Amino acid sequence: MSRGRADGSQKKNLVAAVCVLIFLGFLFVYYDGSFFGSQVQQSASSLRKLGSTYLGGEEDADLTSKSDEPSVKFGQEDENDITPKSFPVCDDRHSEIIPCLDRNFIYQSRLKLDLSLMEHYERHCPQPERRFNCLIPPPPGYKVPIKWPRSRDEVWKPNIPHTHLASEKSDQNWMVVKGEKISFPGGGTHFHYGADKYIASLANMLNFSDNNLNNDGNVRTVLDVGCGVASFGAYLLSSNIIAMSVAPNDVHQNQIQFALERGIPAYLGVLGTMRLPYPSRSFELAHCSRCRIDWLQRDGILLLELDRLLRPGGYFAYSSPEAYAQDEEDLRIWKEMSALVERMCWRIASKRNQTVIWQKPLTNDCYLEREPGTQPPLCRSDDDPDAVYGVKMEACITPYSEQVHRTKGSGLAAWPSRATAPPPRLADFGYSKEMFAKDTELWQQRVESYWNLLSPKIKPNTIRNIMDMKANLGSFAAALKDKDVWVMNVVSEDGPNTLKLIYDRGLIGSVHNWCEAYSTYPRTYDLLHAWNVFSDIEKKGCSGEDLLLEMDRMLRPTGFVIIRDKKPIVEYIKKYLSALHWDAIATGEGDSEQDEDEAVLIIRKKIWLTSGSLKDSE
Repeated sequence: MSRGRADGSQKKNLVAAVCVLIFLGFLFVYYDGSFFGSQVQQSASSLRKLGSTYLGGEEDADLTSKSDEPSVKFGQEDENDITPKSFPVCDDRHSEIIPCLDRNFIYQSRLKLDLSLMEHYERHCPQPERRFNCLIPPPPGYKVPIKWPRSRDEVWKPNIPHTHLASEKSDQNWMVVKGEKISFPGGGTHFHYGADKYIASLANMLNFSDNNLNNDGNVRTVLDVGCGVASFGAYLLSSNIIAMSVAPNDVHQNQIQFALERGIPAYLGVLGTMRLPYPSRSFELAHCSRCRIDWLQRDGILLLELDRLLRPGGYFAYSSPEAYAQDEEDLRIWKEMSALVERMCWRIASKRNQTVIWQKPLTNDCYLEREPGTQPPLCRSDDDPDAVYGVKMEACITPYSEQVHRTKGSGLAAWPSRATAPPPRLADFGYSKEMFAKDTELWQQRVESYWNLLSPKIKPNTIRNIMDMKANLGSFAAALKDKDVWVMNVVSEDGPNTLKLIYDRGLIGSVHNWCEAYSTYPRTYDLLHAWNVFSDIEKKGCSGEDLLLEMDRMLRPTGFVIIRDKKPIVEYIKKYLSALHWDAIATGEGDSEQDEDEAVLIIRKKIWLTSGSLKDSE
């Protein structure tokens, strides 16, 4: 009997050994059989990431543990290179994750933040070892977004399954649920009867011709703070005005996600403690319609941030009960705010009912005439008003340079000439007008080439939301000015701050570091243009794999990526296409002696759905 038990045990051991060998063989085939040990190690690392508290694991997990996963060096293959056959899929709960603005992560990290200063709505990025290493799934029932211009007025409800605002703002015409769609009548908290009529009334208050707020092309860039679902920005577009609509990821669920789904320029941001990621003198007009901001707090620091962003002679349109001062509290706020802006040298350009429009001075004269010790003070001479990434706000007035003071204004051409006219601040970077013209012409040719490569796959309204991930002088976006698209121009935080040239061209954008996630919801861009972006982050020692996953997060299903980079990097990226569910649809070569080592790769993201298993569909 004892021998029989031993025989049975041996058989069991043999079966177990065979199972282990089969399993190891499966892993060997799955990972191409190369450098087996390191690949199993990466697989385990991926699983650890998926189980972290950041993605919904145990709340008491160690948030400071270090990952031993090797970083991927694109274009520098060696024996440790690992190219995954597939990426895992994140839990459905993370279909709307914004890694650097995720309140769940902030809570788990136990950050000591001042809620009264809105610090919890500012960027707080996970450490490299806590970043997601999985594909963000679309929500159940996701559909290819409705195309512009129809999308301005309606979107698919399954794409953003949040109807909270429809009931909360039902008396203000923000949005209305209609079956499988959500419609946007164009209303707002202050303009129940439509943004178009409200915009015309602002133009009328300023005596602009034909009640057109663009003022013959002289008002082009607008900052809309606390924008709601961005209907104000949506209706400005027909006047050739582009608004940067800004709102936090707060209790008003998914405002910015609705805006981008509609095809309206928008950015997740908050007036808290840090400067907004835009250079000084970027906007002709700032707007706040009952945006629930306490402008008097901290010596007026938030108004002074708007002052930094406004151009000489720029306007701040403020629609709020305080402007009408119906009761004692409104009257108190109005008096204090009026005194503050007077000390800031703003003047009332117009006031009607519950709306007041202030205007910023054209020169430094008023600042220099103030009594000594007047608050708020002028900023220190060593304060760089264009330094914005991770820079705290200052409660001070940003004076103009001597040149702006002498010329009494920005010296900008009217739109659309502004897009191709040499910006006045060009000399700040040592660029000549000839260099600027050459760059503009080069990107005009490149964009035409891109569109020729894309043309078999797109219709006139296929692409709406575009991001240029390394915008340089903004010539890529300028070349698209006659197409029915808009471009978010991104400039690196550690390179030349050319974003002020981009705003001077009548375009919009933000400063960013691609070693971190961007402040946008998943599935919000139709096209990403990445010129030498992978080369740049490789120099910083950041992971190209993380960047690919971030690009996939931002990209809409059926959206496109244009990668223009060194040939070895492009070839290496091709190895990731299957794992990302991307298809290569066109390739090209560099177009001049300067970029003969460049290659162009155009990619399209497939639609894939999760319903127990991953499925691809065209």
